[in-house]
Amino acid sequence: MAKKKKHKHHDEHMDESWLVPYADLLTLVLALFIVLFGMSSVDAQKFQQIATSLNSAFTGGSGILEYPSPTPEGQMEQLNIQRSEEDIEEAQKHVEQQNLQKIQEKINRYIKENDLQTQLVTTLTDEGLLITILNDIFFDSGSAEIRAKDEQLARGISELLVMNPPRNIIVSGHTDDVPINNSDFDSNWHLSVMRAVNFMKILIENDKLDAKAFSAKGFGEYKPVASNDTKEGRQKNRRVEVLVLPYEQKE
Repeated sequence: MAKKKKHKHHDEHMDESWLVPYADLLTLVLALFIVLFGMSSVDAQKFQQIATSLNSAFTGGSGILEYPSPTPEGQMEQLNIQRSEEDIEEAQKHVEQQNLQKIQEKINRYIKENDLQTQLVTTLTDEGLLITILNDIFFDSGSAEIRAKDEQLARGISELLVMNPPRNIIVSGHTDDVPINNSDFDSNWHLSVMRAVNFMKILIENDKLDAKAFSAKGFGEYKPVASNDTKEGRQKNRRVEVLVLPYEQKE
């Protein structure tokens, strides 16, 4: 009797269909950790955009990454309001800087027409429009009284400060570092204050200016703009400065 040949049974091929959902799950987990890691360095709006994009790609718009924002809704609205206010404030500063530039151009024309280039200088700074006046124009050495012959120039400068809208103005006095030696003033600081005050008095005699917008300061020799080692440097340090502040809208 013939023997039946035994057939070897080959192992059936393993079903690997489970690998597909497993790989998808790993991808989702990896994406989640990437997003969570990125939360420390991206802002709320960028995070929300990333989460939405990943949700759409992996889960059709919902699922494990469905999270509206790392910032509560009320705080998010507050952030948006704050950003809008900052943008408005920045735009207002830019407009006011342009307005101050126009005022500077007007003053520069006055300086040129009256041949005062070596005596008056204007500078547009972050603080406002600065008008620098050498003390030698108005004051004798060691004196805080404006010379009578120079009062007309002081009044001409007051006309330049009539602006619409009006702005706050700070008048400051400065000296060189040569010690003062007379009976009227006990220090350069004292002298610089009185020069600023006396110059300001003439300015506010102009009834088109509001005295409440003016203030006076004295810095003595403590804010030099040049070296006090030379005659020219000391002359530059003896000065009165008029700072026109940017206009601030009242709320």
